[in-house]
Parts: sequence; structure tokens; C-alpha cells
Amino acid sequence: MNDKDGPGHALSKASKPARIIELKVRNFRALRDVEFKNLTPLTVLLGPNGSGKSTVFDVFAFLSECYRSGLRSAWDRRGRARELKTRGSDGPLVIEIKYSEPDFPLITYHLAVDERRGAPIVVDEWLSWRRGSHGRPFRFLEYREGVGRAVSGEMPDQQDVRKDFPLQSPDLIAVNALGQFADHPRVAALREFITGWYVSYLSVGDTRGQPEAGPQERLSRTGDNLANVVQYLSEQHPDRLEAIFDVLRARVPRIEKILAEAMPDGRLLLTIKDAPFEKPILARFASDGTLKMLAYLVLLYDPAPPPFIGIEEPENFLHPRLLHGLAEECRRAAEKGQLLVTTHSPFFLNALRADEVRVLYRDEDGYTKAVLASDIKGINEFMNEGALLGHLWLEGYFGVGDPLVNQGAARRMPGVAK
Repeated sequence: MNDKDGPGHALSKASKPARIIELKVRNFRALRDVEFKNLTPLTVLLGPNGSGKSTVFDVFAFLSECYRSGLRSAWDRRGRARELKTRGSDGPLVIEIKYSEPDFPLITYHLAVDERRGAPIVVDEWLSWRRGSHGRPFRFLEYREGVGRAVSGEMPDQQDVRKDFPLQSPDLIAVNALGQFADHPRVAALREFITGWYVSYLSVGDTRGQPEAGPQERLSRTGDNLANVVQYLSEQHPDRLEAIFDVLRARVPRIEKILAEAMPDGRLLLTIKDAPFEKPILARFASDGTLKMLAYLVLLYDPAPPPFIGIEEPENFLHPRLLHGLAEECRRAAEKGQLLVTTHSPFFLNALRADEVRVLYRDEDGYTKAVLASDIKGINEFMNEGALLGHLWLEGYFGVGDPLVNQGAARRMPGVAK
């Protein structure tokens, strides 16, 4: 791969990626019944502490973990039904996504999970699409508790033969199982899409470690292999790494370069060279903000980026004036994937459009609700006159999501455009 033209040029030539268009969630902690329609390539969640931003974030992490390590593992890690399912509600936990693939109809994926005798079971799972402009959606995969059937082929149709493919256990996810076979290319495409998600739980402390030497293509979810990814980029994509350094130099004063050096004992040391000094310093002694900015740029400038990236509160440890630029980097990366970001920062918001921001709050019953910023009365008009979204939020024009007013809930829901 030639990166001479820089990451932005490479992204502009990329083919259109698969994207999530809608998300519906029921009975997932505080998400009793939440729906997000018309998701943008860059989607940002805003709201007070406890409003449900991290819970929405965890929906994607949960689904990704179900595919990577199995439903039982992802279920148990979150405290099983007692902690995971919405309290006071009946019925299964439901996640439903509508997503688009290039040159294919819109596909809906529905997964419903419940618990029986302390163990999770897939009570309902299906894939459907509508091939034409009329008629009912056709389910080309449908399973209940490990029993079901699927239609094979590149373009499954109602006239095709449905075949039974029983699973060994009711806690197995059919798409994950059948998606490993070439007979089901559309199922396999969804499996590849979900297993490729990157949901970040970046820890600055982990980036300071000294891992074993050896190049690695993808940043881990905690960032503990940052040195390995820098080593990989220096060996395989030096122009891409230099582009990352160019951005870093513009935002962190006096940074000259960053090196990943293999030591005789097999460890890999990440060192940072400041321009005024002859010797570099170890990453373990660098500032939190420098390491976090480097990790984000490595993720966002990945030569083969994940189809979906989740980032929680990128403003932590970063100077406020760096956040506008980081938001622009996120939007650029969204040309080749899809990003979900949670934030409390007006500086990050100032770089965004109103249709990219969902404001979350809790209703009087304690359940999460969401409203699109562009649907809040007056916001579009203010922005058309040159106002910035973060300033409008700080000045109280949203009427929702302010932790000091009405516990973050809407002051008056008529303030939301119908």
C-alpha cells in the first residue's frame, strides 16, 4: 500500500463501507426501549453522568464480545440477567440493527436473549431484507433456542430452499456459527462486520507498558500494544506513520518523533524525542495527553481501519483546544468506517453538526431517552446564524441533558421539534 498522499487521500478513494443505519435496544439496563434512527457516519452521544451514554456504548461492546468470546462469557461478565436486564421489565434483552452493505438491500438483524436457570439463551434471532420496493421483508435466517433454518446464496430469496441447521446449544448465536461457512455469504458478511468492531477502553496507563517485541496491526482495546503498532507502521507503512507524526507535532509542542525500539531482553520500548533534546525519553515518563493523542491518531489513521469504532470521552487528559481538531480527525476516519463517540466536552461539540449529536437523559421513571440535537427547537436556526453547538449546549439552549437543571431531563418536551 502506498501512503504518499497521506491518510485523507487514501480514505477518499476507499469503497463505501457497511454502515449501521438504525439501532433499537430493549431491556438493556436503563435502555428499556430506545431507538436511534438515521445514524450518521460520526455519531456523538451527549448527556449528564448516568444518562445512559456508556450503556449505549456497551451495547456495541456486548454484541462484539458475543461474537468474539461467546454469549455466555459476555453475559456473565456483565452480571447476568440480574444486572444486565432492565429492572421492572419483562421479556428478553433485544438488540436490533439495520445496516447497509454496498450494492445490497438494507438488512435487519434481530437478536433477543433471555436467561434460563442462570444461563443465557438465544430466544429469537433473525436476518431479513426486502429485495424489492414492495412486499413484506423476507427472513433468510431465523432461529429460536438453537433450532432454525437459513437460506444460502449471495442473494437469498423466498423461492430458495430453506435448510435446517441445528446448533449444538441454545446459547450459540446462529449468525456467528453459520457465518463461518461459504454457503452463507450474507451471513458471513454480517459476522465479519461485527467481529471487526473496535470498542475502545483506552487506558493511558496501559500505553506506558513494555510489551514483548513484535509488530501488531491493530491497537488493542486498552492500548497496551501501542508500541507494537508503532513498530508495525514503521516497518510496513512508514509514510502513514510520518503523517501521524505530522499531526502530533502540530498539536504537541516540540515533539520530533516517536520510536519503538526492541531491547536485547525481548521487550519493546516506546520512546519520545523532543526537538530541543538529544536523547529521547521513555513513554512511561511522557505526559498522559501526548500518549492518548498518539493512541487516537494510530487508531484513526489505521491503514485498514475497523468498520466500527467506539470511543468514550476522548477529552480526558487532552487540552480543550485540541478537541476541535480531534473531532475533525474522527469525521475524516468516518469516511471509511463508522464512529460512535461519547463526550461531555463543548469544545468537541463545537466541531460537530447538529444531526451528528444525540442528547441522552433519564425520564421520571429512570429510563434513558434520546433526542437528536437537530430536532431541538431553535438549534438549527442558531447554527445557521453561525452559532456553535458546544456554546449552545453550555448556554442552556438544548433544554435537555443539563445535570444542574431538572436532573438532566427535559425541562419541557415541547422544546423538542415535532
